[in-house]
Amino acid sequence: MPTPSEPTLRVTARVLPVNHRGQVLLLQDQDPGRPGILRWGTIGGAVDPGESLLDAAVREMHEETGIVIAAPDLLGPVHRDVVPFTYGDRAFIGDSTFFALALAHDAEVVFDHLEPVEVDNVFAHGWWSPEALEADGTAVLPDLPDIMTKAVAAIHDRSTQ
Repeated sequence: MPTPSEPTLRVTARVLPVNHRGQVLLLQDQDPGRPGILRWGTIGGAVDPGESLLDAAVREMHEETGIVIAAPDLLGPVHRDVVPFTYGDRAFIGDSTFFALALAHDAEVVFDHLEPVEVDNVFAHGWWSPEALEADGTAVLPDLPDIMTKAVAAIHDRSTQ
């Protein structure tokens, strides 16, 4: 068991839904350790023991948006990173794998299936272009606009094949 000062490895699967306008569906949330500081981030979360990255991405998409997808709907991975972060009072090393998903911009998003820790910390959803998010400055990761650009390009490339 790690001591409080040692970060915990957290393997996650993340989904970047892309609409026909080249915008990505993001969620607005807050870190419970920094209440009131809102930021935009990706759909996704921890991979459960014995679960594949694709299965985790499908599950997280449903839990965090109410939208049901299948693993073959996902494209990628389009990006992977390993970065330190904190959530609440805990330190983590996040090993995140990102998948792209073509999604209609009018898909209904509901927060009915959020995990208990997410209920009071996820506030909104919105479609963002990478450029608009970069200009806004509220991305959870500084390179999120670049990651979004990779997802948009992957969906565009698949649709032109």
